[in-house]
Amino acid sequence: MASGSKKVIVAALIGNSLVAITKFIASFITGSSAMFSEAIHSVVDSGNQVLLLYGLKQSKKPASEEYPFGHGKEVYFWSFVVAILIFAVGAGISIYEGIHHILHPTPITNPIINYIVLTLAIIFEGGCWWVAMKEFKKVKGEMGYLEAVHKGKDPSLFVVFFEDSAAILGLLIALLSVILGQVTGNPYFDGIASVLIGIILATTAIWLAYETKSLLIGESARGHIVRGIRHLARGESGVAYINEVVTMQMGPEFILANLSIDFDDDLQATDIERIIVRIDQTIKLTYPNVKRVFIEAKSRVDAIASQAQPVNLGE
Repeated sequence: MASGSKKVIVAALIGNSLVAITKFIASFITGSSAMFSEAIHSVVDSGNQVLLLYGLKQSKKPASEEYPFGHGKEVYFWSFVVAILIFAVGAGISIYEGIHHILHPTPITNPIINYIVLTLAIIFEGGCWWVAMKEFKKVKGEMGYLEAVHKGKDPSLFVVFFEDSAAILGLLIALLSVILGQVTGNPYFDGIASVLIGIILATTAIWLAYETKSLLIGESARGHIVRGIRHLARGESGVAYINEVVTMQMGPEFILANLSIDFDDDLQATDIERIIVRIDQTIKLTYPNVKRVFIEAKSRVDAIASQAQPVNLGE
């Protein structure tokens, strides 16, 4: 998964960097607001890919005394920062430029240049989008696209995919505005297109930030993994009841699992230790992303009582 994410990000970085240069040149020559917004969009996307690559690199740092569970959440943090940048910089500048050109419209010169640049940009962005889509399909499996984002644990992958999708949609709007402006002679289409591009970026950013936030603050592992862990633990001899299975996604490839188990009353301490070791090994072999397993021995009665008891937050 990590190698696939890196490939997608590198492809997007190369494509967006090249496209940004051509868009800036075209916007300066033609004076197009929509083209300038698209250029800013590509610059923001390129910067975002750099941040995502940095997040992936940081997430691979080993655990330490200060960070006993490693740095897996780095990729969640930087993905959230990317969403904020899309909103603040990409959407903000695009909407500002659009409003400015609506209030002070100027005709576009040399529209042929815009056609050439936008067509090439759509081709380049389409190639990046295709790479991202193939990797995203591998991860999502039978799930729908929106469900895969909601349940996905590697935001760097779906951030790039939907970022590229928004980029292609923005390019199509910019192309349409150039056509309408040339056919009708109405200069307002350029500014309107810029505002629409900004709205698309803002919507994409808010949605990505919402989905990334849950991972950042401590989302659980996927439901089938939690159910599988419960099933594996329940299948061990000497286990009377599984009180609770609590998991947390510490990174795209790191799950922390905590189990509360009621063991048979006639077991000795050494027997319980052996059962705990077997459960730990079985869970990690079945689900390689489960890196740490903590098991608490507690009677079912005590577990129910502790869950029902209100938490004392102090005077």
